[in-house]
Amino acid sequence: MPSVHRSDSRAGLRVAVTDDLGRGLRHPGLTRWLRLAAPSSAQGLVTVALVTDARIRSLNRRFRGVDRVTDVLSFPMDDRADGPETPPAAGSAGRHLGDVVIGLGRADRQARSAGHPPATELKILALHGLLHLLGYDHAGDDGRMARVEQECLRRGGLAAGLIARAGGASRDR
Repeated sequence: MPSVHRSDSRAGLRVAVTDDLGRGLRHPGLTRWLRLAAPSSAQGLVTVALVTDARIRSLNRRFRGVDRVTDVLSFPMDDRADGPETPPAAGSAGRHLGDVVIGLGRADRQARSAGHPPATELKILALHGLLHLLGYDHAGDDGRMARVEQECLRRGGLAAGLIARAGGASRDR
């Protein structure tokens, strides 16, 4: 398996943060952290949309057929049939990896429950969503995504991610 280490903060991953309407938001802490913590295969642009619970519920219902609020959804731009371990293609820094949508109300509640600041929860959710954009899927992958997520969190100075909090079990995404 290729290393998921990122030795520097080169322009391999670009992060745009938006609101429900796609308007750009300044969120330098999240942007810097995600670039630092992300695996080296994260080459290109990811959009992180911070939305209301009503909006993420609507998206969850529309695209997954699940009529409830969730914490994070991922919408990849391409079909990653090649899997998460495929090295990025030459010139891939310009491609759009996809969108990660985070429900702010749910994120705030989860942060309180976990005993950390909401900004920490946004980092955890953004990383989890990014890993899904890169082709990882914790449902039946024998713990591979959990290991990558944990390594990325450790690099970013955080302890436990979504998969670890769920006891390694597959979560409904």
